[in-house]
Amino acid sequence: MSAAPATVGAGAGPKIAVGLTATEAQTRLKNSGPNSMPDTAMHPLRMAFAKFWAPVPWMLEAAIILELILGKYVEAAIIALLLIFNALLGFFQESRAQATLAALKSRLALSASVQRDNVWKTVPAADLVQGDVVKLSLGAVVAADVRISTGEVLLDQSMLTGESVPIEAGAGVQTFAGALVRRGEATAEVTATGARTKFGRTAELVRTAHVESSQQKAVFHVVRNLAACNGVIILLMVGYAYFLKMPVVEIIPLALTAILASIPVALPATFTLASALGARALAKLGVLPTRLSAVDEAASMDVLCADKTGTLTQNELTVMSAHPVSGLDEAHLLALAAMASSEGGQDPVDAAIRAAAAAKKIPETMHLTRFTPFDPATKRSEALFTDAKGAPQRVAKGAFSVIVGLAPVEAGADSAANDLEGKGYRVLAVAAGSANAMKMVGLIALSDPARADSPGLVTALLALGVRTIMVTGDAPATAAIVAHTVGLHGPVSPPGIGADVRPEQFSIYAGVLPEDKYKLVKAFQKSNHTVGMCGDGANDAPALRQAQIGIAVSTATDVAKSAAGMVLTKPGLEGIVAAVNEGRVTFQRILTYTLNSMTKKIVQVLFLGVALIMTGHAILTPMLMVIIMITGDFLGMSLTTDRVRASPSPNAWKIRSLTVAGAMMGIGELLFCTAILAYGKYAMHMDLNTLRTLAFVTIVFGNQATTYNNRERRRLWSSRPSNWVLASSGVDILIAATLSVMGIAMSPLPLLMVLGTLAGAAVFAVVIDFVKVPTFRRLAIT
Repeated sequence: MSAAPATVGAGAGPKIAVGLTATEAQTRLKNSGPNSMPDTAMHPLRMAFAKFWAPVPWMLEAAIILELILGKYVEAAIIALLLIFNALLGFFQESRAQATLAALKSRLALSASVQRDNVWKTVPAADLVQGDVVKLSLGAVVAADVRISTGEVLLDQSMLTGESVPIEAGAGVQTFAGALVRRGEATAEVTATGARTKFGRTAELVRTAHVESSQQKAVFHVVRNLAACNGVIILLMVGYAYFLKMPVVEIIPLALTAILASIPVALPATFTLASALGARALAKLGVLPTRLSAVDEAASMDVLCADKTGTLTQNELTVMSAHPVSGLDEAHLLALAAMASSEGGQDPVDAAIRAAAAAKKIPETMHLTRFTPFDPATKRSEALFTDAKGAPQRVAKGAFSVIVGLAPVEAGADSAANDLEGKGYRVLAVAAGSANAMKMVGLIALSDPARADSPGLVTALLALGVRTIMVTGDAPATAAIVAHTVGLHGPVSPPGIGADVRPEQFSIYAGVLPEDKYKLVKAFQKSNHTVGMCGDGANDAPALRQAQIGIAVSTATDVAKSAAGMVLTKPGLEGIVAAVNEGRVTFQRILTYTLNSMTKKIVQVLFLGVALIMTGHAILTPMLMVIIMITGDFLGMSLTTDRVRASPSPNAWKIRSLTVAGAMMGIGELLFCTAILAYGKYAMHMDLNTLRTLAFVTIVFGNQATTYNNRERRRLWSSRPSNWVLASSGVDILIAATLSVMGIAMSPLPLLMVLGTLAGAAVFAVVIDFVKVPTFRRLAIT
């Protein structure tokens, strides 16, 4: 075990640490490592390559390889461009965890004043070791976790705790890396360095905190279901082609076309685009998403852990009541308390009392002669003044237990103080009089009152299916009073966060440390809830990262904002209600595109199989399928701008129901496409190449019909599509009609046949709508 730092002293007097020797410090540095956090940032190239390693990229990469094998270099290049487009979108929306760690590191001191070999010297903060003696001076950042040995300092720990009020710290007080010295000077002994500091443990929790987004799960499950369904169909097609003794040079393009038909190529990009549009709308409402996935997650949130201070309350101490005794009135009591309060300082208690006194002025004039600010040793502030008659007076303000030592307790004051404290108020007593004959003149109750809009917003969230839970470090009594004021009437949780706690058990979690918020989020997620968590300090960062929707309040530190998925620019819950509503709009748009994509991919592969049976050939070439992918999938991204109805309750991805609905719509479109193809082959006696063109326009027009059905959960004419949807639909139809009539990349088709197919698609859209509505209702697709 390493030796303790050397000390000097005499008798029973205080021992003063003189620090380590340079040799001992070097030995400890080798054993414990530098006072810094390990760099775990992923290299940009590795992050970029990771975007090509996922289900959708795998399918595109397989298609590129097959195109190259066939010598179809143009088609391969087009598919490669689609692959790169998806990858770039994902890369630029990479996880914010690395940014959070960078923010944490930037807060640590770069150098420190340390005593080595009985000499004070400045060394890099990374060279500090446990047992070092360091100097804390005005403006310095605490470089490691330390325990103060001598002196007194005013410490700003807001970047760690989120609390804006500095704390007085003297001998024996433990403080942590990252705190800022606002006043005074002290020496302290280092107790922990690097990853072992409170800051370091927070950084490690941020790095390891992770919850898979519903978007990631949805994309994976959609691709999995499509791959399983279409994979079987493709194998059957290849087997049937082999049975027909088709040449290998025809079987390979058939398989390639089927693979291309089953790839939801624009699905990841659409998720990103829809979320980006939702984020832009939220930014106009004062909510800044830092992760696009948080927009979609807000739609699924069913539990909100709301911070009390600044979110449910005004984050400003206010005098709630004044209780004068000794024959005074409220105005005179407040005037006396204001004399013992600093003017223009940072103390929120003094500011609240002076504001209350200014609102109730007294006619007499009192002249301040000397003011003594709050002293942590005496736990009170004092003032000397002359009253209106010119007589010298003394006034003191502090905790009730302190003031009773200066002045006798007036009748009823003790019980009044207890009653006020029982209501959750912070109670101060005021004593005044001549210097040697002070008497208690009254009590002042202060509190951070609830925001006027909090009750209505809590009710609004409840109506949206989101349960609000108060999470605060305050005492249970204080928390309960505020909770009841804003409409949270459930019980208060006992101390400690159990691993199996559920949101419906308690409405209030009081006395919660920032580290406990992380445990609370994990516990709620364990019972399959989508959790939103409010926070403001660096210690809240792990909980903000772990929650599906981490919400940094308007007064949050940079570290908290970096860890969160959303940042509020205004206090209160209004921004969270807006995020839920906008999130549900975004979810509906993504849901529509996903359902539409599944419909298209199912019908396209099935149609290839049916056409193979009817004609004995691949009815679509790889080039035709690439054109369908570009026009259908990417122009279909306009659904991210569509008019939708936000659901009244939290959303959830029901992949099984979506798959069934997509299959139903796909089979309906398959019947339409098969009928048109049969008409062309058996009634019009078209050759194979002309049939391929007919199949191309049939798929394009049939996809348009199902798109307009899928976008509306009710009757297809119940709402008007957005202008972008109408425009992209027109462009898709125009491209398909132009290419087919002019014979570009395919055999020409008579204009009358193209128009007849389009008319047939319109009739099909109306017919399938009567099947869709009851099916969607049964599958609970809303």
